[in-house]
Amino acid sequence: MTVEALNPAGIVPLDHILPDEPLLMMGAGPVPIPHRVAEANSIVINHLGETMSRVIEQVKAMARYVFQTTSGHVMGVAGPGSAAMEMAVCNLVAPGTPVLSVVNGYFSRRLAEMSTRVGGQVTRYEISELRCATPEELGELFAKGRFEVMTIVQGETSNTVCNKRLQEIARIARAHGCLIVVDAVCTLSTMPLQMDDWGIDAVITGGQKGLSSIPGVSLLAFSDRAWDRISARTDLLSHWCLDAKLADNFWNQKSYHYTAPVSGILALHEALHLVCEETLTQRFLRHRHCSEALQAAIEAMGLQLFVAPESRLNSVIGISVPQTVSADTVRQHMSHVHHVEISGAFGHNILRIGQMGEQSREYNLFRTLHAFGSSMRSCGAELDLPAGMAELEHCLSETAQLRVPNKRARVA
Repeated sequence: MTVEALNPAGIVPLDHILPDEPLLMMGAGPVPIPHRVAEANSIVINHLGETMSRVIEQVKAMARYVFQTTSGHVMGVAGPGSAAMEMAVCNLVAPGTPVLSVVNGYFSRRLAEMSTRVGGQVTRYEISELRCATPEELGELFAKGRFEVMTIVQGETSNTVCNKRLQEIARIARAHGCLIVVDAVCTLSTMPLQMDDWGIDAVITGGQKGLSSIPGVSLLAFSDRAWDRISARTDLLSHWCLDAKLADNFWNQKSYHYTAPVSGILALHEALHLVCEETLTQRFLRHRHCSEALQAAIEAMGLQLFVAPESRLNSVIGISVPQTVSADTVRQHMSHVHHVEISGAFGHNILRIGQMGEQSREYNLFRTLHAFGSSMRSCGAELDLPAGMAELEHCLSETAQLRVPNKRARVA
């Protein structure tokens, strides 16, 4: 059987498929990227050349600042944040390893599944309510059982729950000799996470959220304690690409592992450089002020936020949708009419608006809130859009003197 050639007239170039006006990406990721990041992503260089070696050294140095670690075991992953998750898990969890997985959302459940797939003896601590884990309940678990590895997500993009007491939880795990693996895909650079001071052994992040880089290239940092465990393993990992000792050849020994995602690493370099220029202190302030202003504006319109303040994630905002309104229809209206895209959810009747990286800019907030409120009303919701817009302006003007805008971060 011969496959016929496609008729060129039936295939159209990409610019005929994409919308005439670029969509403003205000969902749970990916996010808008700055011009410098987009420009870097268009460059290809030799993945084993001298220039690439200099880029890698700078990426590691800047990543150490963002992770807040002095570890020499920072490396990139050619894949999404989930690939970095799997790399952390498959290198630290051997067959038979007792693992405690704190599960209060979709992605923490994914970490538990990954640990099970590599043969770990996984205890899943399921938190049924929309709340964060507490050190008290985890302390009880450690008192009853022995665990060598613990997995937890700092911010669950799936349901907008934040494990706000992560520092205390990590302290308990370390006191019991347990390594702690943290998914910080949506939180790194948007809120505090101090890898060394908090005693965390592996931190995972993706490029496409808080860092405002491209999807498909991720970062992972191991502590010295974690690396000792990895180095001591004598069994052969089934994951060749995700073998940390092999990846170390490229990231720290200037040797070959596989062809690196060159353009993605260059984009990641520029994204990290922008974070360093802004500083984490100012970046945390910008994210918190923008997110809290948007939350206040949504409530001023008469809508409810999905998670209570004590467990609420600022990086992704969850909004309860009235039963009479279709969340999918709201999203479609926002996209088609206002060219703004937000996210639905994983089994919950909510809509999610991201506040990560370039999403946390005043002009994006005003445009998104107007598009959201207008679309909700068009789909049958009763709300006070003018009150919401006024509250957003009020909250942002109140904190204007504390924010230092990053003028270099022009959105592509």
